[in-house]
Amino acid sequence: MTPAERLKGLETFVAVADAGSFTAAADRLNLTNSAVGKAIARLEGRLNRPLFDRSTRRLEMTDAGAAFYKVCVRVLDELESAERMLSSPQIAPSGRLRVDMPATFGRMHGVPALLTFAEKYPQVTPHVSFTDRFVDPVEDGLDVVVRIGGGDTWPAALGHECLGHEELVFCAAPAYLARHGAPRALDDLLEHDAVLYGRADGSASPWLLRDPGKDRSTALARQHVDGRIVLGQAEAQVAAVEAGLGIAQLATWVVEQQLREGRLQIILPELATQGLPLHIVWQRSRQHLPKVQALIAHFGQTLGIRMGAHTDGAAGRVTDERAASAA
Repeated sequence: MTPAERLKGLETFVAVADAGSFTAAADRLNLTNSAVGKAIARLEGRLNRPLFDRSTRRLEMTDAGAAFYKVCVRVLDELESAERMLSSPQIAPSGRLRVDMPATFGRMHGVPALLTFAEKYPQVTPHVSFTDRFVDPVEDGLDVVVRIGGGDTWPAALGHECLGHEELVFCAAPAYLARHGAPRALDDLLEHDAVLYGRADGSASPWLLRDPGKDRSTALARQHVDGRIVLGQAEAQVAAVEAGLGIAQLATWVVEQQLREGRLQIILPELATQGLPLHIVWQRSRQHLPKVQALIAHFGQTLGIRMGAHTDGAAGRVTDERAASAA
């Protein structure tokens, strides 16, 4: 079978999957219902697998169809991007751009950055998902992924850039400090109520501590403490701290507004320490595409300032500690 023959029916299949019916897909493609049905039947015959479950009232993809759909969308998107790139004298960024970001960071900082990107490049259509789990850009068909965490070693198929690290600080609400007093040293801090981050397995993350006399990036000690409340979401942690339930160790990008407005105060600023790195990750096979290049550059300029924040006082002063990895 030739490569051209392999492409037959893919666009029709994707149109049916997106539209949810043969009739709606036929309208979109300006074809008859019969032509669409025959194209899908030929494709299923070639693959020797049913792509749609026709036994239900609503047309639904089979497991094989769902897996094949992800591949088809990726192939058609890349073909469209290649055609636009070759046909445009300016090679302007265009086409669908699949992006995945951490849920909280994405909502708070990723979305505003993406909105300015979308305004600057109106021919690009971002498709954005928010997940905190590990994602494989190649397997999931993603163009660009933003991740907090991850090591310095990445698969050869992925390009990556580190924009800096979180800055972790201890903070509390003024009302809590008025009732309980502000801790003056680490031993005092450990006696206070703690608002902790909890994992799905029921465990709570320890506080990360360093010697105040050493550099922020030096090895950290993990201090397990009993929590007054344990929450599995950063914004919920912030709400609990604002409500006066205790002291939390949080990244400055989560609480910069609360610190600036005085709703939260930094406790023992000498214990501020470096947290997890922020990475932009992309498929090397797609890094030549103008839309991918443009978003990597845009995120580097807009998201990098959220990392490496050195805080001196309630407002939080941000400096850029961008460290680029080879990509």
